[in-house]
Order: sequence, then C-alpha cells, then structure tokens
Amino acid sequence: MARLPPGIHFITSFSRDQWYRAFIFSLTFLLYASFHLSRKPISIVKGELHKHCAASHEVEFTSYKEYAVQIQPVRKLSNVSRCGWEPFDKNNYKQLLGALDYSFLCAYAVGMYLSGIIGERLPIRYYLAVGMLASGLFTAMFGLGYFYNIHNLWFYIMAQIANGLVQTTGWPSVVTCIGNWFGKGRRGLIMGIWNSHTSVGNILGSLIAAYWVSTCWGLSFVMPGVIIAVMGIVCFLFLIEHPKDVSCSCTPSSDPEMQHLLTDSENCSVSLNSSVVVTGEGRHGTSAISFLGALRIPGVIEFSLCLLFAKLVSYTFLFWLPLYITNVEHLDAKRAGDLSTLFDVGGIFGGILAGLISDRLEKRASTCGMMLLLAAPTLYMFSAVSKMGLEATVVMLLISGALVNGPYALITTAVSADLGTHKSLKGNARALSTVTAIIDGTGSVGAALGPLLAGLISPSGWNNVFYMLMVADACALLFLLRLIQKELRCNADHTLFKEH
Repeated sequence: MARLPPGIHFITSFSRDQWYRAFIFSLTFLLYASFHLSRKPISIVKGELHKHCAASHEVEFTSYKEYAVQIQPVRKLSNVSRCGWEPFDKNNYKQLLGALDYSFLCAYAVGMYLSGIIGERLPIRYYLAVGMLASGLFTAMFGLGYFYNIHNLWFYIMAQIANGLVQTTGWPSVVTCIGNWFGKGRRGLIMGIWNSHTSVGNILGSLIAAYWVSTCWGLSFVMPGVIIAVMGIVCFLFLIEHPKDVSCSCTPSSDPEMQHLLTDSENCSVSLNSSVVVTGEGRHGTSAISFLGALRIPGVIEFSLCLLFAKLVSYTFLFWLPLYITNVEHLDAKRAGDLSTLFDVGGIFGGILAGLISDRLEKRASTCGMMLLLAAPTLYMFSAVSKMGLEATVVMLLISGALVNGPYALITTAVSADLGTHKSLKGNARALSTVTAIIDGTGSVGAALGPLLAGLISPSGWNNVFYMLMVADACALLFLLRLIQKELRCNADHTLFKEH
C-alpha cells in the first residue's frame, strides 16, 4: 500500500472538529479585520483634507506652474483650496476633523450597549452579515463626497454616525462566535493571536487608503467599503455560530481547560446567586441575560472602566497618529500613513504577549496592570524621541504599539470571553454577547473622547496630548487595582494551601 502524500497526511492528521475550529478562527479573523480596514481611511485622509498651505507672504515666491502641478489630480473640482478640501481647509481644521472622529465613535459607543442585547436574541450570521453590508455602504458614502464634489460638513458627519451605529454589530458577534468554539485554558494566547485582526485590519486599511490618498482620496473610502461588503456576503454564506450547529463535540463546556477561571483559583472562588441570569428565552433554550445581570458578574465593571481609558489612548493613536507624524516628521500623507502602520505591527506582538503571559500566570488583571504601568513612561519617551529623527520614531512606534494595544486586546477578547462564560452564569453562554457589548461599549466612550480631546488639545502643542494620554493610562491602571490585589491574594492563599 502506497504511503499518503505529505499534503494529504497533513490534512488527515487533524480531526473534523479541529478543522472546523481552525475555519471559524480564520473566518472571524478576516471578518473583523475588514471592520478595522474600513475605519482606518479617515486617519490617513486627514492629511489630504487639510494641507499645510503656505502663508500669504510665501505665496509670492511660489510659481503658478508649481502650484498647478501640485493640484493637478483635483484641479477640475471646485472649492478645492490650497489648504485642502472645503470645509476642512479652515484654521479650525483640527476641531472639524475631531468632530468626524467623535461622530463615529460616539455613535459606536451608544449603539454598542444596544447591539449586544439585540445580537443575543438574533442569529449571529444574519445580524453580522447585514451589519457588514450596511457598513460597506456608509464607508463608501464618505468617499462619494469626493466624486460628487460635496463640501457640506453635515454630510460627512452623518456618514460617520451611520457607520458608527452599524459597525456595532461586529464585535459582540465575532467574540460570541469565537467564545462558543474555544475554551478558557489557552484562551489568552489563542485570542491574543486572533485579536491581531485589529492591527492587520488597520495596516491593510492604511496601505489601501494611502495608495489613493494623494490622487483620489474618494477611493480611499470606496475600496474598503467594497471589501467589507464582500466579506458580509462571505459571512452570510459560511459563518457557523456554534459547534452544535454542525454536531461538533468541541464545545466549551466539554473542554477540560474550562476549569481555569478569570480571577478564581482552586481556593479562591466567587459564587453568585443564580438570579444573575434573568428573563428572556434565547437560542437553544438558554436564557438571555439582562443588562443589570451582566453588570453583577464579578469584574465586569472594573474591566469596563479600565478599557474606557485604555481604548481612549489606543483610538487617539488610531485617528491622529498619521497627522502627528506629518507634523513632526514633515512627511506627506502617504508616507505618514505607511509609517503609522508600525504602531499596529507593535500591537500584534503586544496582544499575543499579553495573552501568553496571562495564560501562564492565570492573572488577566495583573498582566494588564503591568503593561499599563510600562505604557505611561513609554508614551513620554515617544513624545520626546520622535522629534529626534525617523529611526527613533520607528523604534518607539513598535514599543508603544505593543504596550498600548496589549491591555486593550486582552480585555476585549480573553477577558470578555471569560466573563461572558463566568461560572456564576451556570453555563449560560448566551450572556457572552451582552457582556462583550458592555465592556466594549464602555471602552468606546473612551474611544470617542480620546480623538475629540486630541483635536481640542493639539493646537496648544502635541506634548499636551501625550500628557493627556499618560493620565488616561494611569486611570486605567487605577481601576484594576482591586482585581490585581485579589489575584495576588488568591495566589498567596493557594501557595499557602500547597505548603500545608
């Protein structure tokens, strides 16, 4: 009997259940990467919406021929000034650009609280697919302002608000799905790797937007819009919400690694009254949890408030880093956009490292606290070193990305999944969508405030923006102190128990 070819041997070495898990891991990775891919263009295009125009006395020394060459790609469009795209060509452009960010993120924060509750009661596949198609429409709508020569601020603000609302369908859905398929034992590492979709999406979004930003910035939005809409169709055709749907045995409840709990060790368990789970019949005969019931799960409030400040820092970088690089390094919008992707590259390693450490130590809060403690001085170093040259900026972008995005990645993935399947829920996995939405919704409040504050503070100097970010990191750490103390106390008690 002939030996199997190496490729076939590799395929058959994995069980049917393992292939399903790998498929869901890869599919949800690509689905949410497309969400972040569609969010990134606005930060890249900011440098084109408002350009650094010459002062009046400098204009006299600039030949008309040079000016004509500079604006040639958009010369036929009216209301395009040397300072950018009306209405963002005014002196208050930072506030106007900040309003775009705030519109999206505020709508996202408000919608997230409702999204988890709604998503818990609807089939994830339909809910997510419709949200992605709608997001593709509204992302492309912003870019159509370029082709239809629209200069009304409210058009762009309404496009951002609508997009922010429909994008809330994404996170609770994918986290619920991945939480259904994977247990807790190595969840930190698995989700740390999986959560790199955020950075991968940001990188791809930056590269796609930067490709067209200087010639036709409308395509910087239209192409990501088309991509997320196509992925919405893929979601509808292929997403499997739960292992039970394909008779898989790899459910979280059968996973022996589920015995490891977020803040509970063998001798440090927290028991809640079964009344935590309340009203509302969900899928597969399990009850949907109420909003207040989800808040009573130990750790939900603390991690939610921590994420508020952690996400404030992360999203300030997401929306303002390319413009900061443009101002400090004096690069054009395309090169600044390309360089800003290094922050997300660092974020990939930070998320994986946070997951690996938290699994090893079985301490989610302590891992987040350690990275937050290191992030604050790193941000100060970044603000100082980035003025010293391009090489120093590259190094600090990687380090800052790892420390800023590490805690954010861990809380929004492994921690949310742990809390959503907390033992006090008595196996009710239907709570996962609501818990995830509460944590990420609260974090999104910070995500809305960060870019807005950056827009208001940056005219007084970029150093003040970094001081604001350092204070936010300190506040995030402050809200975790009780949980960190609990983890350390539990560890000490467990060690003492072993010695006796």
